Amino acid sequence: MSRLVLNIERSILGQPWHWRGLAADARDPGFAPDDLITQLLLTRGCSREDLDAHRTPTIRGFMPDPSIFRDMDRAAERLADAVAAGEKIVVFGDYDVDGATSAALLILLIRQLGHDASPYIPDRLMEGYGPSGEAMVRLKRDGADLIVTVDCGAQAFQALDMAAAANADVIVVDHHKCAAELPKALALVNPNRLDEGEGAAHGHLAAVGVAFLLGAALVRLLRTRGWFATRAEPKLIDLLDIVALGTVADVAQLRGLNRAFVAQGLKVMAQRRNIGMNALIQASRLTRAPTCTDLGFALGPRINAGGRVGKSDLGVRLLTTTDPQEARDIAEELDRLNEERRAIEAEVQASAELIAAQTGNRAVAVIAGEGWHPGVIGIVAGRLKEKLGRPAIVIAIDEAGIGKGSGRSISGVDLGQAVLSAKEHGLLVAGGGHAMAAGLTIHTDQIEAFTAFLDERLAEGVAKSMEGRALLLDAVLAPGGVNPLLVESLEAGGPYGMGWPAPRVAAGPVRILKADVVGNGHVRAIVVGEDGRSLKAVAFRQAETDLGMALLGAPKHRRLWLAGRAKIDDWGSRPAAELHIDDAAWAD
Repeated sequence: MSRLVLNIERSILGQPWHWRGLAADARDPGFAPDDLITQLLLTRGCSREDLDAHRTPTIRGFMPDPSIFRDMDRAAERLADAVAAGEKIVVFGDYDVDGATSAALLILLIRQLGHDASPYIPDRLMEGYGPSGEAMVRLKRDGADLIVTVDCGAQAFQALDMAAAANADVIVVDHHKCAAELPKALALVNPNRLDEGEGAAHGHLAAVGVAFLLGAALVRLLRTRGWFATRAEPKLIDLLDIVALGTVADVAQLRGLNRAFVAQGLKVMAQRRNIGMNALIQASRLTRAPTCTDLGFALGPRINAGGRVGKSDLGVRLLTTTDPQEARDIAEELDRLNEERRAIEAEVQASAELIAAQTGNRAVAVIAGEGWHPGVIGIVAGRLKEKLGRPAIVIAIDEAGIGKGSGRSISGVDLGQAVLSAKEHGLLVAGGGHAMAAGLTIHTDQIEAFTAFLDERLAEGVAKSMEGRALLLDAVLAPGGVNPLLVESLEAGGPYGMGWPAPRVAAGPVRILKADVVGNGHVRAIVVGEDGRSLKAVAFRQAETDLGMALLGAPKHRRLWLAGRAKIDDWGSRPAAELHIDDAAWAD
């Protein structure tokens, strides 16, 4: 059966429209139509045997035995000993959302166990990514009996060598790509260790998910030791709001255990038990229960904002505070810093796009500039990746000629492994990451050689990914079918995110009644279908693209099909549905 939708072989953006999965053939003797949610689950890789588990993803249904991961039991034992003996524990986290949530989760759990732990979040601008040897030695000198790194450490060879020389006990909890050789640590828990066995099936977890599993192992071990004979046992389920935020913000694939983390975490978040999380929701001006989209586009960026502009510890402080006033103050400051971040980002974005337009069409767009703020280069890389349709790395060069880079990849292209290989070939000072994102440090005189290395290594994979590019659709309907009931029905197949894409529908054919540019280059349109029903549609950041110009210049009589995501617009007196446009095609 043809995969083409509406016989559209080339849309306005130059791509075919395909069904996400081939529909069952009604001529088959065993044919039985599936309901909408079953179709959504099946076309995202769920087997029929697992349908029930994926309809209502639960922790019990997806949680593995933490002991399957290498070093997990050793890490739990050392952490349990530290809690029982009242040792000084420091949680060393990365400065992004995954790092902040991972650190907050362990601190809150240790607090519930009757002990305490201190956070240490490095300054992005002064200390850079990951553990530094100087910081580890200083923490040991200041009395730390145990240091737990979260969302970093897998590549911290020099820092952990210095920590070992200072007799510091270090547990590494990470999810980034590992080399064949591992750094020195008391325990290194990471599903992406090359020597990982059964636990490798969970390599898509964010660091906060790995930290949650360590927490489960710790509570289980303390239970066997009788620790809860005289004290209440923590409810790990209450920490799932933090796990959900870190998982979505780190763009981890929402399959398997991650789906359960996010589905259940959103339920916990709706109860607003965490004082800091509640303040963050209020600062984000959300008046309803947060959705998966809110985690990625409203809450996550605000937690990130502190680390991006030099106030790295604000996120973990917010999520662990017990003082409502402090929570409000921090949340308001993060909101302000997020606005500051947006302005900085816009400047770097404009400069990077100009440079990108002048560079060749290599497999990976490597864009470098002097004086760019290193705190926004990851966001800019993501924007360039979306615009160019290929992996992008943005490098900020400082006065000493050292570049700090951040990259974002496309499906099927493992950028983190490529960056790790470049480091092993001597092209980078430091580097690592995971399939969809990577970070690096590079001397400016190596940028061209690094770009050529990526081109040779990834060209085939990038070409294959781009050749197979098609807009994938789940349903076709009349404009009147895009309504709140449809949105509610589609959400039942979630949570949606990386690896579990939100449903995309085609609506039409429609005529454009009105179209204009609003905000930062967004195209807003009011369209009407042959059913006489009108629909509001928005194409974000498309004003200067072929899609935006087609929408703005469409003749009144000419009809189009619009493809995008059906969303709820709750700005009016009552909720209405709107379409967030990804593409369009002429209907005649």
